[in-house]
Amino acid sequence: MSYHVLKFGGSNLKKKNDILRVVDVIGKYDSSLLIVVSAFYGVTDMLIDALEKVKKDEKAIKTLSDALVSLKSETLDEVVDDAAIRDRILADVVERVKKLERYLQGVNFFGDTPAFVNDSILSYGERLSSLMLTGILNYYGIEAEEMLPEDLGLITDGEFGNATLNFKATSKNIKSKLKLKKIVVVPGFYGVSPEGKTTLFGRGGSDYSAAAIANCVEAKSLDLFKDVDGFLSADPRYVSHPRRIKTLSYMESAELSYFGAKILHPRTVEPLREANIPIRLYNIASVKSLDEPLTTIGNTLDVHDDVIKSVTFSDEIGILKLKGPGVGYKPGILAKVSSAMESAGINIKSVITTQTTINILIETAYLKKAEKLVYNLDLNAVGEIITEDDVSVVAAVGHGITEKIGLAARIFSAVSQKAINIEIISVGASPVAAYFIVKKTDRAATIRAIHDEYVK
Repeated sequence: MSYHVLKFGGSNLKKKNDILRVVDVIGKYDSSLLIVVSAFYGVTDMLIDALEKVKKDEKAIKTLSDALVSLKSETLDEVVDDAAIRDRILADVVERVKKLERYLQGVNFFGDTPAFVNDSILSYGERLSSLMLTGILNYYGIEAEEMLPEDLGLITDGEFGNATLNFKATSKNIKSKLKLKKIVVVPGFYGVSPEGKTTLFGRGGSDYSAAAIANCVEAKSLDLFKDVDGFLSADPRYVSHPRRIKTLSYMESAELSYFGAKILHPRTVEPLREANIPIRLYNIASVKSLDEPLTTIGNTLDVHDDVIKSVTFSDEIGILKLKGPGVGYKPGILAKVSSAMESAGINIKSVITTQTTINILIETAYLKKAEKLVYNLDLNAVGEIITEDDVSVVAAVGHGITEKIGLAARIFSAVSQKAINIEIISVGASPVAAYFIVKKTDRAATIRAIHDEYVK
């Protein structure tokens, strides 16, 4: 049986109208569906907040439980008119919340949250969403069945907090479990380790889990429903009248997501690229025809005359600078640093080097930790360690960017005319992106300058 995989995020699950839009969109399909859902808006943050409180205060368990049941009850009151059906769905919600409570009681007793318990607790936002949506769909005459990742056999590599799906094992499992099921609702965000423990795909990982499922069932497409009009040529907060981008390659969309665009989880394209499964983006508030997605992502190599399709940015990346006359000559410095950071769970976003400076791009949340780590390595060739957290990484993305003669010079000229200094530039590390690091105070003007020059 051939499936479309649909993914609905937390922004689709806020209010009554949002739930009804989801039901309406699902009703537009006449094919078999695998529907992947995120937690209702704000629920994951509620779980994270409660985890800390529960360690010291047992009463926080009931506070969270009451809040979750109340939230689901209010939603059901708004969208389900039949009291008996409402009560039946809510009873299932209460039963699932009781399972969550047992994990929280363990956290309270020990005053600590082991990694496998943390992942289990944070998965309950999605578990409650899939339960609710399944009940609501059936109420509206759309026959659906909930299947949890453990039911489907979504096997991961077992890494807590940032797991990767084992595609070979999962493909075999999921095809045998689905059989002739027409509409299945699956909670996103997590899979299970070979030992059966819940392992999260990382914050925002429901996009990745939907893509992974699409790969395993050889889906016709992965359809993502958002509250924005697809990918744009720039953030509309900084650029007047940005263009909508109708087609992107997997690489282009990955670069845009990795450095700022929040439309996709950066890992979403991983499972789809080799399988050549298209990603179709829709704004759930304005879906008129499923044949007209706002942006389609695939193996296209569409090259614009001016190359650059979109300009994005991230303020969440800082620079760790290792300076010294011999850093470019002394072998092994970067290897030691990267090994130490891997052991400490710090992800290096990018590295830009010269003969006297190694610039390491890291999430600002880990910058001070990384600085201390490198200091303790006592690297003889490094004379000075500097951190910068007042910068913004601006990325210009488009196929052909490394072949376009004079592109860097043209960007420098456009930006310099605004009296902006580009601190670091990297062209060639990616075949579809060029990166520019500027002060945060210059970020908006830099985006406008590049956009005006290339995406008029």
